[in-house]
Amino acid sequence: MCGIVGYTGARPARPLLLDGLSALEYRGYDSAGIAAGHADGTVDTVRSVGNLAALRAAVAERVPAGAGGLSVEDEPTAGLGHTRWATHGAVTEENAHPHTDDAGRVHIVLNGIVENWLDLRLQLEAGGAEFTSDTDAEVVAHLIASFYRGDLELAVDRARRKLRGHWAVAAMAAGRPGTIVGVRKEAPLVVGLGDGENFIASAVPAFASQTRRVLEIADRELVTMTARGVEVAGRPGAAAQAVTASAGHRAPDKDGFDTYMRKEISEQPDAVAATMFEHLADGDGPELGIPAEALAALRAVRIVACGTSYHAGLAAREIIETWADLPVEVDVASEHRHRAAPGAEGELLIGITQSGETADTLAAMREAQARGNRVLALTNNADSQAARDADAVLLTRAGTEIGVAATKTFTAQVAALAALGLRLSNARGVLDAARRRELAGELATLPDLIERAVGEADRWAARVAPSFADAPMVMFLGRQGGAAIAMEGALKLKEVSYIPSDAYPAGEMKHGPIALLSAETPVVCVATSGPLQDKLHSNMAEVRARGARVHAVACEADAAAAAHADDVVRVPAASPELQALLAVVPLQLLAYHVAVARGLNVDQPRNLAKTVTVE
Repeated sequence: MCGIVGYTGARPARPLLLDGLSALEYRGYDSAGIAAGHADGTVDTVRSVGNLAALRAAVAERVPAGAGGLSVEDEPTAGLGHTRWATHGAVTEENAHPHTDDAGRVHIVLNGIVENWLDLRLQLEAGGAEFTSDTDAEVVAHLIASFYRGDLELAVDRARRKLRGHWAVAAMAAGRPGTIVGVRKEAPLVVGLGDGENFIASAVPAFASQTRRVLEIADRELVTMTARGVEVAGRPGAAAQAVTASAGHRAPDKDGFDTYMRKEISEQPDAVAATMFEHLADGDGPELGIPAEALAALRAVRIVACGTSYHAGLAAREIIETWADLPVEVDVASEHRHRAAPGAEGELLIGITQSGETADTLAAMREAQARGNRVLALTNNADSQAARDADAVLLTRAGTEIGVAATKTFTAQVAALAALGLRLSNARGVLDAARRRELAGELATLPDLIERAVGEADRWAARVAPSFADAPMVMFLGRQGGAAIAMEGALKLKEVSYIPSDAYPAGEMKHGPIALLSAETPVVCVATSGPLQDKLHSNMAEVRARGARVHAVACEADAAAAAHADDVVRVPAASPELQALLAVVPLQLLAYHVAVARGLNVDQPRNLAKTVTVE
């Protein structure tokens, strides 16, 4: 889950590496480092614990301002950078990347996990290697060095054949100034082609401000990069196969907000509007490039995803089942891929991953394709691995999301899946044209409804947040689509405020969770309209009878909710299947304001990263 970037060219490397890491910091921010190579073959490495601000300070302390205290001729013009989310080894400077062997000949950065690292380490130590960290990444540096005799490409290729797991590596050697060699296995790696300079990175944003010419690197392909050009082993003329990255990769900007999370909550109307504009162009949902007869023949839809994307799948299940009369199963990707019977013929598998790089989701997608099923990727990144691998792509147009706790990408995902529900309904002949037009009209009004919800919910969340800030735990409840929103609300709160929180379908309360309730336990009920509304009101009454304070999220027309709750926040009315989508807004803002009340960094919660590229 780390971010890696490399540069070789004529310009000073350090500023470009630091800027590239800034664009990748969402991938991990517990430590970072850069290794800069001089023309004489020597390499300077600076590492620090903490986010990129700490690394910039360390570089500034080590390297004087201006041209780094060096003549232009001596300023390093090639190097590697890394921002870390720890998997093996504690968060220490010794465990930060880049890593090198004990002779300082080979320097590497790694994203991913080397599963057989311990066996390799023991073998290398038996051969005399001395390790200074607890990481699997340092093993790769020593392994490459053990094969290095001046041919870096051969050494990297021999090393990668011994590595198990999913990873991407970029390496440079003291004896090969200006040369970077990269290789990947399942983890993402892309090359940016410039004029007299080239970049390599985990993702396009690392170099998007410098070049949008992108060369995609396939699994196990060996790429060699110098200022003069890029070569891919076994692929002559690879540079001619470069594609132009989308223009959506822009430098992050808070636009006057204190945090990215709060800014991105406010951007949800625009994110949903842009997504709906693209996918409702003909009124019948997104054009997927899948024949209508193939959609009509589907037996089921299976959604695989992780975290917030999993909740988006759950929230959309009711929409697709209701509109398309098609069974929908939703699985956590990390579990689905290891099931004994992970799917059947005739399914459409939808992999939801906002980054397009989530390792477990990508693996589940590959397995579905191996069974002969069509795979649809729902992602916010048109240049991602998921978009490249899938048979069809359903894009959200939410723009770059920097806050680790997903907000606008969630609402855009649910909206996109609702548009897909219309397309499936049309292909299967479930709803007549008039009803589809009516539903398309409702989807088109979602941005306005979300904008109304943000204003009311912000005032409510700021008011009640202090009463949540010291709670020992918080319970979230809902029914049907509202249960999925309750799960997302619980996740948001625990992600950014660190308050233990849990979510259940409200009817399950009597089967155990009600034992947790007391006067000190706030309970948030997603009490939006739907066929089970009366039953949910009864569940709220049961909660209050145990002394817990009930906060309800209800639609504007639901007068009865106030009789069963101590506090109510209203969201605009919509069709029952779409109502839950509006209910997530107050829960996002509740999590935000509680975290602020607790003095926490909502954009970079501890132990988390935006993009999960490890299992």
